[in-house]
Order: sequence, then structure tokens, then C-alpha cells
Amino acid sequence: MKGISRVEMEKRIVRYGDLQPCRTAFIDAHTPGSNYKENFTIIGGGVSESPDQHVHIKETPGFNIGAAGQPPHCKNSLHLHTTAEVFFVLSGRWRFFWGLHGTAGEVICEAGDIFNIPTGVFRGFENIGDDYGMIMSILGGDDAGGGVTWAPQVIEDAKAHGLILGDNGRLYDSKKGESLPEGIVPMPLLTKEALKQYPEVPTSVIVPDYVARYWDMMALAKKAPCQVIGEQALIKDKPGFAVDFLTRGSISEEAYQTDRHEVLMVKTGHWTLKWLDDAGAEVKTSIAPGDVVAVPPNLMHSIYPSMSGEAALFRVRNTVESAGPTWMLN
Repeated sequence: MKGISRVEMEKRIVRYGDLQPCRTAFIDAHTPGSNYKENFTIIGGGVSESPDQHVHIKETPGFNIGAAGQPPHCKNSLHLHTTAEVFFVLSGRWRFFWGLHGTAGEVICEAGDIFNIPTGVFRGFENIGDDYGMIMSILGGDDAGGGVTWAPQVIEDAKAHGLILGDNGRLYDSKKGESLPEGIVPMPLLTKEALKQYPEVPTSVIVPDYVARYWDMMALAKKAPCQVIGEQALIKDKPGFAVDFLTRGSISEEAYQTDRHEVLMVKTGHWTLKWLDDAGAEVKTSIAPGDVVAVPPNLMHSIYPSMSGEAALFRVRNTVESAGPTWMLN
């Protein structure tokens, strides 16, 4: 790639302050305890079930980027995915829980922690902090695995509060006078027999292998990027993308390029992104916590902290592996 203009690059930067939330993205949008959550689709359509969901960047690099924002004590109901669902905590304090009824295990994650939740495991999460919190997500595959599978009780609870999920993956709200279109039937509930295939994995199995802590990654990234998710990384998985953790000590101002798509997700500090425009001139901009940048393949660019102080970001690249089940669940 020769270069990209400032105007075109700005279209590939989704700034935290410009995020557009959807408050009716999922089937539990009216269920008490879950009715104040906000969903954001940053790169790709994600798994939202609402036609009201705004998508910031539609082009996908082999994975999707999204976010969930929730006030204190607000929960995201139990569901599962067939491809990766990776979260890192941008702000707040979060409890992740799993199992069909959310009782198989749990972990508390603080700001900067990252959690690669194994596929085929029902999971939910709750903001247990004192303020509004945000978690950023990476979903495997261009179509994010085709959607969400909900625990049966979540669908039943939602129906009692006016929301019905059609077998086309779309929500219909009886409070708005909506009903299922002709030819569309309610999403069938998983049977007791079908539920047997989804494991109740204990905390002792999931947490050591699928959670990486912010301060551990900071220590490991003092002189070189910390490989967080990958075949030889802290979290050993091959979900169709690899995740690195960068600090000021692990990357220089030297320009580089890669033939992969590269997504930068800022956790801490302000960073300078520098690249060459279509005329070969050097251009730069600043990115801040919560900002997401989709760097196209083969673009010569550099990324480095803009000022002193703590600075960290996650760098996500597509890989040759196809999105699919968690590679290794011990």
C-alpha cells in the first residue's frame, strides 16, 4: 500500500467519545437487572439482534470489535458463542460468571485484565464497580460465529417482558406493537438433551489458562511486546486472531508494516499514530483510551506514546487460522 490520506484514515479510527450505543441490542433489554446495558459495534456487525444497532466500521478483518457499557449492578445474561469472545476491561470492575445457571465458576476482572472465554460455555457478566464501566470485545470470525445462543431461561424471562427473538435472529418488541412476521417463528429453546453438550467448567480450569492480568502484562511488556493470545502466548489459543500487549518500553517510534490487518485498542495513556499519506507525506494523529484504529495491511506506520506516564494498548492481528472452537481447553 502506497499510503492513505488523513481523511480516509480518520474513517478507520473510532474514538471513544464518538461511540453510538444501542440499548435494545439483545433479548434481555427489558429484563429487570439487564435493562440499562449499552452495546457498541465498532468493527463489524457483531452479534446484535436489533436493527437499531449502529455499526461504525462495516469492513471486517477476520474478527469483530465491540464493547459493552453498563452501570453498576447491571448484568449481561447467560449466553454462549461458537467462536472466540475475548474481553478486556477498559474501565470499572467486573464479575464474569459461567455455566448454564451461572454457578459453575466466576472471576473478578479489573481495569486492563483480559479474558478469553472458552467457546461452548454459557457466560454472563456484571459491573460490580461503583461507576459506569466499559469492556471491549473481540469476536472471532467475520460474522462473529453467526450470533448468540441464549440459555433457555433468558428467552423465557424476556418473553415475560415483551421481547421475542425470532428464528431469523431478530428481536420483536410487543411493547412497540411488533409481532413475528409471517413465516418467522420464535427461536426454539435448547432441549435438555442439547444442553448436555455444554460443559460446566470449574474456575480452577478456566482462570489460570484464559485470564491475563494487566500488571502481569505490563511487567512482561517492558522491553518487547507481550504475546497475550496465540499458539505460544500467555493464553494459548488460535481463534483466527492474535493479541499483543504494548507499552512504551516494548515499541519504538520506528515505522513498520505487516501484511495482516491490525487493530489498535488503547487501554492507557495517549499515543501518536504516524503513517504516510497517498502522496508519501508523513501524517500523524493522537489516539486515547477507548479509541480503536483499523490499520490496513501493508501500510507503513508507527505507534508510540505521546507523553510521559503509564501507556498500554492491545494490538490485534488476523491469522491464517479459521475462527472456531477454543483450541485447547484443559
